[in-house]
Amino acid sequence: QVQLEETGGGMVQAGGSLRLSCAASGRTLTNYVMAWFRQAPGQEREFVAAVLWSGGNTHYADSVKGRFTISRPRVGNTMYLQMDSLKPEDTAVYYCAAKFRTLSTYDYWGQGTQVTVSS
Repeated sequence: QVQLEETGGGMVQAGGSLRLSCAASGRTLTNYVMAWFRQAPGQEREFVAAVLWSGGNTHYADSVKGRFTISRPRVGNTMYLQMDSLKPEDTAVYYCAAKFRTLSTYDYWGQGTQVTVSS
């Protein structure tokens, strides 16, 4: 089992920045993919960014490429999402997720943290 807890959400004006954190526990994350998803009101949950824990390879949704940066430290089990140049359409609940790298679906999810971007 992997337990995930997100922190760092809040309210910010358009053009501002926020950093989300996801603390993972319960498993060594080698061979896991960690990711951020988001869900806006009335919309389906969508992929934001992912990082392969061992190696650090990253992947981003086109909508956030160049504005958001996903990272994980060399030591420790906390993942980050640095969000810059925020737009009102980035408003959503952001979720941290994890899966074993050979699987297609994410098995572990955090409770989510609200990000609100005002215009």
